[in-house]
Amino acid sequence: MNALSLLRVTTVTSVGTAFFNPADGGGSMFDNAGNGLGEPLNVIISGLSSPDVLTESGVINFARAIGFSEECLDIHLGAPFSANLGDGNGPVNQTIELRQDFGNSELGTCLESLIGGNHFRVYVQNGSLADSGALFLAVSQEENVTTGHTIAPDGYDIGRDTLASAAIGTTSFGGVTYSTTAENITGLMPAGSAGVNHDIAVDGIVTLLTVTIQ
Repeated sequence: MNALSLLRVTTVTSVGTAFFNPADGGGSMFDNAGNGLGEPLNVIISGLSSPDVLTESGVINFARAIGFSEECLDIHLGAPFSANLGDGNGPVNQTIELRQDFGNSELGTCLESLIGGNHFRVYVQNGSLADSGALFLAVSQEENVTTGHTIAPDGYDIGRDTLASAAIGTTSFGGVTYSTTAENITGLMPAGSAGVNHDIAVDGIVTLLTVTIQ
């Protein structure tokens, strides 16, 4: 997404708050994957998005509009990861995990479970100390089932860019049409592999999506 501008962190506007920097409240831009490692919260759906997008059912519908859906047959393998978004809630488990559906919102995620693909975890910044309503996403590209669904090389940055590319512009699902803009933000997350799960380096860029229902 080279066409996107690189911005420093700007969160508060005259009409609301896009998000609060988790570090300001003792949180982190990495979730907790265990053993002191984390996966980057590399996409944020802005708190300035349409309110109906910023709910669990709303983000699921938006996800379906950009090629993701709920897990295959609602089966989730592995423990949920937690994240501290610095909002006063402390570490909170992911709200939901969504997977690439390859054009079939009913059973397509079963294919992702077999051959790999993009997926993301959702965390909501809604505590009393930083109630932006923004959704922080941990996005990554997975390999196939034979590798134990490990993250692909450069899978965090690739996953972020793939999701953002699918979201930008006009999309629709279930009778709801979305218009999405994106900005790349620097300064929220360090670049490199220190503390990153699977020792995969990240470029330190977080993509901010603003999603408006038409």
